[in-house]
Amino acid sequence: MKGGLCPYKTGKQLKTGFVLGCSPHCEGICKFSCGAVPRRRGPAGPPPPGALAVAEPPPRPCRPAPHAAPARWRPAAPEALGTRGGAQHGVAVLGPRLGPAAAQFTGSAFGSAAIWQYESLKSRVQTYFEEARADWLDKIRPQKRGDFRKQVNSWWNNLTEGQRTVTGIIAANVFVFCLWRLPGMRRIMFTYFTSDPSSRALCSPMLLSTFSHFSLFHMAANMYVLWSFSSSIVSLLGCEQFIAVYLSAGVISTFVSYVAKMATGRFEPSLGASGAIMTVLAAVCTKMPEAKLAIIFLPMFTFTAGNALKAIIAFDTAGLALGWRLFDHAAHLGGALFGMWYVTYGHELIWKNREPLVKAWHEMRTKNTGKGGGGRSN
Repeated sequence: MKGGLCPYKTGKQLKTGFVLGCSPHCEGICKFSCGAVPRRRGPAGPPPPGALAVAEPPPRPCRPAPHAAPARWRPAAPEALGTRGGAQHGVAVLGPRLGPAAAQFTGSAFGSAAIWQYESLKSRVQTYFEEARADWLDKIRPQKRGDFRKQVNSWWNNLTEGQRTVTGIIAANVFVFCLWRLPGMRRIMFTYFTSDPSSRALCSPMLLSTFSHFSLFHMAANMYVLWSFSSSIVSLLGCEQFIAVYLSAGVISTFVSYVAKMATGRFEPSLGASGAIMTVLAAVCTKMPEAKLAIIFLPMFTFTAGNALKAIIAFDTAGLALGWRLFDHAAHLGGALFGMWYVTYGHELIWKNREPLVKAWHEMRTKNTGKGGGGRSN
């Protein structure tokens, strides 16, 4: 689930709270528990309103931790987007810029998936006899006891195609989670792995934030849901098409989140894979509405997939309308609507019309192979 994360964490306990109490535009005026005001870059000015009076001799201000966000990260003119009118202007300015970027990435993802599927099928045909020979050698070769590699191969082969497909996604999320634990990486992580329309980096976080989790429970919950639905979604779409849908869903859900934040003037960084996972969940529930689901902690209560999808959409719609800030409800809604649309219309409009691209790729490969073969024969 995409949640708010204060980019100005200093390692000190703030009076206003840790996660949601500090506004992204506080400009460093939040007071520490010691009563001092964090030091700011730039020329000195009058103390911020509400700052505590300091008796003589003045104590030395607390220094922000090295990973605190420097002033250059903050928007140059937050008032241009912070007010309601400014937010309307922000939608008009950034919408035409980010919308085509999301569409281009989606097209590239599906085009790459179509070529990947072509190459995969071609490779399977070429290596069929080699795999058969390898299996025959394994049978006549003496087996080693306690071979760790053999055990790993056995575990891998027992996984479904969907589980093998999402293993790479889960590994990428774990890797990014480990990067958050490195203090020297905090500046890069806040810039490129959290989505915020007031940030200097806008396009790359639309994808990278989909693989980013700051909380272990946040990541574990998202990856558990992805693992649970992996077999169903890959059996519906196939490995290559699923990867294209998942990556596109992450970008589209973040774009919807950008638009909602600019329209409401609430600029809070968000991160997490739940926008893309909502696409997976919505696609499966739309195709199999009568499937029985249960909550992991309450397995005795079951409900249909269709009712679960309706409840989730109703919850996120209410959260977006009422301004709840616990989750990024706009990203959830964007992901769910994209998943419902894709399995209903998008599959027919996009994936089933990939033949011209695959044909052009095949012709290009054939020409290149012919030229290479002619060169070797002379």
